[in-house]
Amino acid sequence: MIQKILLSNILFLDIETVPQQENYEQLDSEMKSLWEQKTQYQRRDEFTPEDFYERAGIWAEFGKIICISAGYFTLKGDVRHFRVTSFFGEEVKILKDFAQLLQDHFGQAQHILCGHNAKEFDIPFIARRMIIHGIALPDKLNLFGKKPWEVPHLDTLELWKFGDYKHFTSLKLLTKVLGIPSSKNDIDGSQVAHVFYVEKDIDRIITYCEKDVIAVAQVFLRLRREDLLIDEEILHV
Repeated sequence: MIQKILLSNILFLDIETVPQQENYEQLDSEMKSLWEQKTQYQRRDEFTPEDFYERAGIWAEFGKIICISAGYFTLKGDVRHFRVTSFFGEEVKILKDFAQLLQDHFGQAQHILCGHNAKEFDIPFIARRMIIHGIALPDKLNLFGKKPWEVPHLDTLELWKFGDYKHFTSLKLLTKVLGIPSSKNDIDGSQVAHVFYVEKDIDRIITYCEKDVIAVAQVFLRLRREDLLIDEEILHV
């Protein structure tokens, strides 16, 4: 039961990704061909490969990570805080710094990673990008040979499914129905690439990413029937 997990043993996370290049024409001819093949069934006849390239950020082979935000609880007596931090800049540095965080502070057996749809998106994306860059996978991301019950990950989407595997609920919808202040009050995922490449406003993206991490933690608290975080308990470090 999730009530038995110590909050301080969970690292909540969220990532923001964009296409590897600002526009389709910057791809070499082989990558253009591979992109066309990869997306042929998603595109159907509605979009050209070039038109569809704005969605490249959802595939680790064609996208890259521009921000990883992480949050964790600190509990001292009756005092509870939720500390949020972000990694941004060059992708290799982001991945190495995040790997160092896992190794130094969340590498023990009792530690768990948690995100919304993280098992399907965030965690595999991080692991694949680490492999692409030749970065050693931290134990928490190295799932080779592990049985499902040995994987140290929680997913608020999966927890909300209650075994209904065809059901998908966005974080925005889940926070709404659970009475949690929405994290989606500025941009959404479809706008991240524009904000990154055109507006060049990484601070806005970091704020958006950190709000998602806080929202995931709030959902987890609601699933445990615990008090939601208030602003004074949230620390940006």
